[in-house]
Amino acid sequence: MNSKNSILILNLGGTFNKIYDEIKGKLIVAQNNDAILSLLSISKISNIEVQGMIHKDSLDMDDNDREKITKYILNSDYNKILIIHGTDTMDKTALYINNIITNKQIVITGAMKPFSINPIEATSNLSMAIGYLKCLNKDGTFISMHGVVLPYDKITKNRSLGVFECL
Repeated sequence: MNSKNSILILNLGGTFNKIYDEIKGKLIVAQNNDAILSLLSISKISNIEVQGMIHKDSLDMDDNDREKITKYILNSDYNKILIIHGTDTMDKTALYINNIITNKQIVITGAMKPFSINPIEATSNLSMAIGYLKCLNKDGTFISMHGVVLPYDKITKNRSLGVFECL
């Protein structure tokens, strides 16, 4: 795949990837890319590579994880990176990445409900992020959630309403 014309999806986990563990009786972050691959397989979206790493709830992510992600992106041949991330700390990861990487186009997205339970929101957020990234011509770090794609510092999670909004 030609990395100059393609998108790399980095799957970090988060609610987007959660599945119900029947043994533990709770939602867990799947240690695979199945949700994303399932969505891509039924769409007409092409020129995408999916790479899984970390596979955590974003509340469990720390700066060591963010450093690992940033180094991976810096060493990647891809200029267009889409990160699947948990919604609780995607803003912290976006800030961390943006302070280090200035020469790539990065969009971060996620979901408030797991794809495995209700695929509509996750599909909408991922599709919008991919479409935006395919047309994006300027470097920077952006967040794509709930019909809005903005620079990471112009969008926020309204925790009382459970949606992302423009600042």
